Amino acid sequence: MEVKAKIFRISGPVVVAEGLNARMYDLVTVGKEKLMGEVIQINRDKTVIQVYEETTGLCPGEPVENTGAPLSIQLGPGLLSQIYDGVQRPLPELQRLKGDFIARGATAPALDEEKKWEFRATVKEGANVSGGDVLGTVQETKFITHKILVPPNKSGKIKKIESGKFNCKEPIGSLDSGEKLFLSHKWPVRTPRPVKEKLLPQIPLITGQRILDTLFPIAKGGTAAIPGPFGSGKTVIQQQLAKWSDAEIVVYIGCGERGNEMTEVLTEFPELKDVKTGAPLMQRTVLIANTSNMPVAAREASVYTGMTIAEYFRDQGYGVSLMADSTSRWGEAMREISSRLEEMPGEEGYPAYLAARLAEFYERAGRAVCLGGEKRIGSVTAIGAVSPPGGDFSEPITQNTLKITKVFWALDAKLAQRRHFPSINWLDSYSLYTKGLSAWYVENIAPDFNEVRATAMKILQQESSLQEIVQLVGSDALPEKEQLTLEIARLIREGFLQQNAYHEVDSYCSIKKQYSILKAIIKYADFAQRALEEGASVSAIASLGSKAKIAKMAFVAEENFASELKKVENEMESEFKNISG
Repeated sequence: MEVKAKIFRISGPVVVAEGLNARMYDLVTVGKEKLMGEVIQINRDKTVIQVYEETTGLCPGEPVENTGAPLSIQLGPGLLSQIYDGVQRPLPELQRLKGDFIARGATAPALDEEKKWEFRATVKEGANVSGGDVLGTVQETKFITHKILVPPNKSGKIKKIESGKFNCKEPIGSLDSGEKLFLSHKWPVRTPRPVKEKLLPQIPLITGQRILDTLFPIAKGGTAAIPGPFGSGKTVIQQQLAKWSDAEIVVYIGCGERGNEMTEVLTEFPELKDVKTGAPLMQRTVLIANTSNMPVAAREASVYTGMTIAEYFRDQGYGVSLMADSTSRWGEAMREISSRLEEMPGEEGYPAYLAARLAEFYERAGRAVCLGGEKRIGSVTAIGAVSPPGGDFSEPITQNTLKITKVFWALDAKLAQRRHFPSINWLDSYSLYTKGLSAWYVENIAPDFNEVRATAMKILQQESSLQEIVQLVGSDALPEKEQLTLEIARLIREGFLQQNAYHEVDSYCSIKKQYSILKAIIKYADFAQRALEEGASVSAIASLGSKAKIAKMAFVAEENFASELKKVENEMESEFKNISG
């Protein structure tokens, strides 16, 4: 008689089953309500499962069934504008079926199985295809064409293919092996999707945020960390990057965030207009919502779900911007599950494999030549927020993230308290992509772009070294040359580094506008230095009307910017002639 698998022990989200024939990472259903879970440890006849839902009310002896497949998600038309939980259950659909509170065991298809899509085949019968080849296209939104791909692990000769209207359950064709082809396919979330070749990061991801694009740029296919204490503006920066970055697709993972913050994202994103197309931003966005009160195991899975969706769009040749907010909550989920498994704890109770898991996630980012005969280049840029307790950057998640990522945008609580936003500390932050991207800036923006940036950074560093003296004796005790340095640094901080995320114009600043503003400030600094040498006082230089106007140039709309800047520069030249003459 066959012995059916059953629950042996329950410890929070961790369930031990006995009599289960399973492999690592197999997806299983647990209990009478068929709760979704994943095998994470096998010990002789005992199998340890992490359950993606609340386990309250489960009893030993309830049945456990193995699906025989790893945790996989469905990839195909209909992903864009969707809001999923950590295991790709569509939340709007669950709300429609079950109400505002999701019942345990509730499930719904990840993609609308009834919706018909207009499919246009681009391959012919008899053609040899392999993983990554484009079978045809579906116009998913007005501006995004969804390419239907041969799954990476499939190949053969096209026996039959036809254009027409299909849903995700209807075959669009078949291979000579008899295998049917569909608009969608499944892929295991913990397995990176293969590419033909990874490319060097030589093109910047333009974000429209001045301090990021000019001083600490990130490359397309790059990785960045945004660590900062509570209230320093991590989520606002993540949302700004999602809104304005020049990626074609945005995947936003709210991993363990507070419910009110996630609500803000869910209510704001559908109303946002895409600057490039004028269409709603949601038409090129996928949201993964996993709030802090949702089960911790699903939080652990949510980053893999988001990354797999991002890789799928990369395989179509799109640039994808992936936001993970925040990886600290992901680490906390790993710590909780690890303690339930009675594993040997590492630093601060985190599992010993914390660094390896973080590396696995960030290493899946990159700019690459996609699989398939048609040459397509796509990228996944991964930007992870880190929430160190008390703003302590020496804690394990921040330190391990910094070892992996190449851009460090350090948020500073003191800057946030002074209402300086974005509160990124320009002395602690860095970008290891600056050298590799310098050629792009010279070719596409200005030949002296890198010199202007270096001059601005030098002034800010000089200001920092003078601050200690200023705090002791005051700025009036400094020589006039140093007083002028403080004035110019203040202009850089207030007129360039500060940016209002909620201002209609200042929320986004094009890279050419960024360069022009900074160039004008450096020009003012050069004129001021000469005027000082010719006998002008620092107070006279600082009180010039053109200085105040340069500080406000960020709020001038792009269409009027060039003419307004020219007026300010002409005014600046005449004012300096007057005080020098």
